[in-house]
Amino acid sequence: MTRSASYYSAEEFRRRALHQTGHPLDVASGHHGDHLLNPGIVAHVAGQTLKDAAVLVPVVDDADGAKVILTQRTATLRKHSGQIAFPGGAVDPEDQSVEQAALREAEEEIGLDRTFVEPVARLPDYFAATGFRITPVLAVVQRGFTLTPNPAEVADVFEVPLSFLMDPENHLRGSREWEGKLRHFYQMPYRERNIWGITAGILRTLYERLYA
Repeated sequence: MTRSASYYSAEEFRRRALHQTGHPLDVASGHHGDHLLNPGIVAHVAGQTLKDAAVLVPVVDDADGAKVILTQRTATLRKHSGQIAFPGGAVDPEDQSVEQAALREAEEEIGLDRTFVEPVARLPDYFAATGFRITPVLAVVQRGFTLTPNPAEVADVFEVPLSFLMDPENHLRGSREWEGKLRHFYQMPYRERNIWGITAGILRTLYERLYA
């Protein structure tokens, strides 16, 4: 079905983010995203000592339809090297909230000035098999910003239309063995990029709670 630009506008995104449907944010049910593809993963990961992390889901306000800012991590990083990711990282003790952590990380990683960013809502925590409890912070970003990627962490920054990411026809499924178990995941190939893993799992949750 062809949707109008207003359907995928930042204003409509904000409205849906504030009125999203689904299980409460404080319930680690696993009833969303790629956790549904891997029964038991949430209980397994939640039983570990987890590190808190936050990512910013930056939705840029454009008249022809909103865009989502994504990064490609450098090939030299110890974890998730070369993968497509949201700006984000561990929540530090001095961070007053996950929103503050996500904004700080976005400034450090890609130079996104927080004065252009309006956090509007959260998604349910994403339980990563690598031992992180990740809180996705949904935000609307106004144009006028200048990005300066940190070369130690970010190889590239690019934008993808929200309309592409929220189209379930673009949500492909894949699998691979990890630590002796078969893990299933979403992947969303966009041009020469392959968005998959945690990032695609969060985007799938975004679709389920806001646009499904």
